[in-house]
Amino acid sequence: MSPLPSQRALGDLVTDVLREMITGGRFQPGQHLKETELADALKVSRGPIRQALARLEEEGHVELRRHRGAFVSTLTRTDVEEVHTLRGAIERLAAGRACTRMQGAGFAEMDAVLEQMKSVDTKIDPEDAVRLDLQFHDIIYAYCDHGRVQRVWESIRGQVTVFLRARNASFPDFLEVGYSEHKELRDALALGDPQAAQDGIDKHILGAYERLKRLNLPDR
Repeated sequence: MSPLPSQRALGDLVTDVLREMITGGRFQPGQHLKETELADALKVSRGPIRQALARLEEEGHVELRRHRGAFVSTLTRTDVEEVHTLRGAIERLAAGRACTRMQGAGFAEMDAVLEQMKSVDTKIDPEDAVRLDLQFHDIIYAYCDHGRVQRVWESIRGQVTVFLRARNASFPDFLEVGYSEHKELRDALALGDPQAAQDGIDKHILGAYERLKRLNLPDR
């Protein structure tokens, strides 16, 4: 018989489940997340639920309001600007390092993702578009050889997922730009020049940011 998970491990598991439900659109922005209902649904006590909600607040997915409980965070212009600028800073660093470390194996991984993007010739599910997009960028972080940068990326990856989903829902142009824009970034990385890689990142993520700024979002 497998040992029961520790309270900490159970809290981590519940966090992963709730994070996936939020980023996957199961819960809507502003929705009240009631501890009792979540505990019943996941068949756990309220302790791991509280741990998970506290962690998700740190990640920006949830707002804990005094005497009112937990609510799914609502996307704001401030959120978009802050996550974009933070992502830009760490991904420039990651790309500048990864471009000299990826060698053949890393580019083979990128090419496999690009092939999936290229093979899409009909309407793509928004979730698949987000998955392929993040899968490509995960490779850059995997090869940057910088543990702290990777941890920062992991801490904001869920929020980037939410932003990409909103971007794809409002601007469903992945078939036109998904492959071409990522191929252009791949080619910049392949030059092995940190400055070219960083310039490529700047250009690449600016497009998504400009689209998000056009959404009718609250200021904060």
